[in-house]
Amino acid sequence: MAGQLKEVRNRIKSVQSTQQITKAMKMVSAAKLRRAQEAIVQMRPYARKLQELLSNIVSNSDGGSNIKLAEERPVEKVLLIAITSDRGLCGAYNSNIVKLAKLTIAEKYSAQNKKGNVTIWNIGKKGFESLSKSGYKTNATFKDIYLNLSFETVQAAAQAAMKAFENKEFDAIEIIYSEFKNAATQQFTAEPFLPIPKTLPKAGAKKSDFIFEPEKDALIAELMPKILNTQLFKAVLDGSASEHGARMTAMDKASENANELLKTLKISYNRARQAAITTELTEIVSGAAALQG
Repeated sequence: MAGQLKEVRNRIKSVQSTQQITKAMKMVSAAKLRRAQEAIVQMRPYARKLQELLSNIVSNSDGGSNIKLAEERPVEKVLLIAITSDRGLCGAYNSNIVKLAKLTIAEKYSAQNKKGNVTIWNIGKKGFESLSKSGYKTNATFKDIYLNLSFETVQAAAQAAMKAFENKEFDAIEIIYSEFKNAATQQFTAEPFLPIPKTLPKAGAKKSDFIFEPEKDALIAELMPKILNTQLFKAVLDGSASEHGARMTAMDKASENANELLKTLKISYNRARQAAITTELTEIVSGAAALQG
């Protein structure tokens, strides 16, 4: 009986120690989430408007086919940019990104994948580790971006992707990431990156007539790379905020589960302790009765 009590006490101490860790991780993630949320909330309207502007220009340009980054060609080689985190303990966040990447390949690029023409550039270590083990063709050049997250480091990845598309190393590029909604909700998205998607004209809508100053070709050549850099940076910021939100939610749930487990363990401990006391009293009474007899 004493051994059983000691085992339950040790389990209670272990759960309490784990609960302290999960509470501390929740507080750290909450602080990081506030900063990440402010960054993406400020960035998102600007990035979306730029992306919409670029799509409209490409869609309404008579010479759209001459724009290299908007050139549509038969899809033989595909690049997916999968944005995950460097660390775990954030619920199903990383596994959902990996699942979406695999699903996108299976549904849209299965023929290219069989030929070995699907490449995955990973931003974040967890996605690289998981997809590499699954046998996919991965590239680890940009997986450590989160160690020094800035516009310049993300810009290097975006420029490398644009250069590869222009050199016809890839015919289609998509970004797999998690769009941040709130701390408990993320929307996992596969977003076209290149060629620049065109907006479909609405029924009855008039064609936009843009006046370009300076010349259209010079303006597009200057704006297009900057807008694409911003698009990828927005996706990385979304991923960062989603990671911290998912980790904060997971640690909060883990702390609640620890509370429930502690209640159960304390009830078990009290029952075992009461049983031990009852047994000892019974032995004392029996011993006293035997001595009197």
